[in-house]
Amino acid sequence: MGALAALLLLAAAGWFLPLQPWLGAALTWAAAHRGPSALAFVALYVLASVCLVPGLILTLAGGAIFGLVRGVVLVSAGSLLGASAAFFIGRTFAREWTQRRIAAWPRLRALDGALGERGLWIVLLTRLSPLLPFNLLNYAYGVTAVRPRDYIAGSWLGMLPATVLYVYAGSAAANLAQALSGGVRTGRTRTVLLVVGLAATVTVAALLTRVARRRLEQELAP
Repeated sequence: MGALAALLLLAAAGWFLPLQPWLGAALTWAAAHRGPSALAFVALYVLASVCLVPGLILTLAGGAIFGLVRGVVLVSAGSLLGASAAFFIGRTFAREWTQRRIAAWPRLRALDGALGERGLWIVLLTRLSPLLPFNLLNYAYGVTAVRPRDYIAGSWLGMLPATVLYVYAGSAAANLAQALSGGVRTGRTRTVLLVVGLAATVTVAALLTRVARRRLEQELAP
């Protein structure tokens, strides 16, 4: 549902904002500066994560600018590095601030005892079905008993389905925008495949989230 909403927002914005020139300029610059553009994108994603800025727009932009495969690699790298940076900040000099921010979240405290033994599994579940907003969760884990290696591995695996979903949504939106503007010739079959592929990705992500939520509720049960 989130990807469909994002696509609808992008389509609506296309009527009011000069998205086509912006996208064209971004694609042109990225194609001419593949190395710097990738590094700049990852650095921006890390900064956004540390500063508690939602990464949805950046994830969609990653798909629109870099395409599906490269976009997934760059978004995955940026989100994991950003999540890791926030984790270690929350565990060190921002520990008191983080504890105050999550004081009203008893669910995380309920899981804290299990994080030492089943940290990777718990982190994986909460990434698929988060207890807290994504960026705040990065800091929150810093004040728990989870081991860094479990946090990093669980975060990467748990964030990957949503990364693929939103990067695909951004890539599909860019392809459709270019096709509608006449910039790229595409047949009906390719358009149908784009829509079907997005629907299948949304379905798989929704199923994973539902399963993770059920398992997380079992972990939280007394």
